[in-house]
Amino acid sequence: MIVLISRFFKILLPKHIAAITLWSLILFIDQKHMSDQGIINHERIHLRQQIELLVLPFYLIYMLEYLFLLAYYQNHQKAYTNISFEKEAYCHDSNFDYLNTRSFWAMWRLNKPKNDK
Repeated sequence: MIVLISRFFKILLPKHIAAITLWSLILFIDQKHMSDQGIINHERIHLRQQIELLVLPFYLIYMLEYLFLLAYYQNHQKAYTNISFEKEAYCHDSNFDYLNTRSFWAMWRLNKPKNDK
């Protein structure tokens, strides 16, 4: 399901965010992003990750991984881009057939870090 977020939430979320996936919704900050197939595919990859981890553990692992990487890199952007869930989604967001061929727990099969120290 895809939903347009209220402009009120633009205040709460970082300015670089175009969409966010909160089980089972893809929430867009602005209507102009709702037709971007790359963003939609990226968020659908996150939906698949959430299903595999039974939703709540996905968010827990995501936050713990982010906090660990933030302590390691001392940089928000480097920490964010090295979260295993984000690495998989960014790596495959332009492959619109990816979810048809994706293996189970594929987010942990990628091992090349981005923007390493």
